[in-house]
Amino acid sequence: MYLRDALHPGFGFLYGWSLLFVIQTGGMAAVALIFANHMFELAGRHASDWAAAIVASAALALLTIVNCLGVRAGSITQNIFMILKLVAIAALVVFGLILTPGRSAETAQFVNSDFGVWPTLIAFGAALIPAQFAYGGWQTACFVAGEVREPQKNLPRGLLLGVLGVIAVYLSVNIVCVHALGPDGLAHTKTPASAVMRLALGEKGARFLAAGIAISTIGFLSQSMLTAPRVYFAMAEDRLFFRQLASLNRARVPAFAIALQGVLAIVIALVASRYEQILNYVVSVDVIFFGLTAVCVFVFRARGRGTANTFRIPGHPITTGFFILACAIITLSVIYKEPRNSAISFGIMLAGVPAYFLWARR
Repeated sequence: MYLRDALHPGFGFLYGWSLLFVIQTGGMAAVALIFANHMFELAGRHASDWAAAIVASAALALLTIVNCLGVRAGSITQNIFMILKLVAIAALVVFGLILTPGRSAETAQFVNSDFGVWPTLIAFGAALIPAQFAYGGWQTACFVAGEVREPQKNLPRGLLLGVLGVIAVYLSVNIVCVHALGPDGLAHTKTPASAVMRLALGEKGARFLAAGIAISTIGFLSQSMLTAPRVYFAMAEDRLFFRQLASLNRARVPAFAIALQGVLAIVIALVASRYEQILNYVVSVDVIFFGLTAVCVFVFRARGRGTANTFRIPGHPITTGFFILACAIITLSVIYKEPRNSAISFGIMLAGVPAYFLWARR
């Protein structure tokens, strides 16, 4: 909505297009692969990329079916997994800090390594790629803004409190993982949380945490299945997307939009089959739209100057400009480190330009 109203209607369409074909479906595929790796960890087996892709696809298919049954079925699934996820994270933090030896000296040596300015900037931007993906998702709350009471007040408050809560939880997990494993240990495991619990409580602890992380990923996937189709539904209602995406089934949910999203996520999981590859594929486009949305703040403030509708943001324009700069650094780092994946995702995004003019002309 902000991209459409502040910049051009085509930007709003381009975001929805990228959400369906790159951002949302790619993110779901990446998280489904995390689920698959932890399921293999739970079974005490090493997962090949292909085997993980098969398990990830099965999870995506199952959740697609559940969410097509209705909003209540999807929301109940999400709430159950949210509670179980927080229990598992609390166990990781408590046992990881108390029962594992620290590796602070190793961490200090790693941090004090000497790099040049340009390699340091690229490395910093590359390090922000998984961090941005991990902290992403807050923007999906805006998808249901039309159903929020007093959205001008409650939506920013909900976003702020939600992000602060996520920061507290994620930083706690990061501190525990670095404390227990050190940089080397983190670099050599695909399941760091399970590795921490293996050090703390042995094999049973590792399997308990693997189950907790698997539950956490299922909760994220359920939430994604529930919220993102609203964007495709709205675009189709405006006659700027496939007409079938605006249709509801007997359970009053956009089943066609949910099913299409699930199928595309399965395709990405099977074709890419590696978490890191999908991550770069997603973030290179996702961060661009974050930066463009921040640009909208400058546009809205210029239009609303001197009126009651002026957007008030603490620290603006410094904070807003810094956010845009960070998005630019991350984008350039992804392009530099992963030119092939970036080219694919940008190509898919730009394919939305002629698609927009085709639908707009109709």
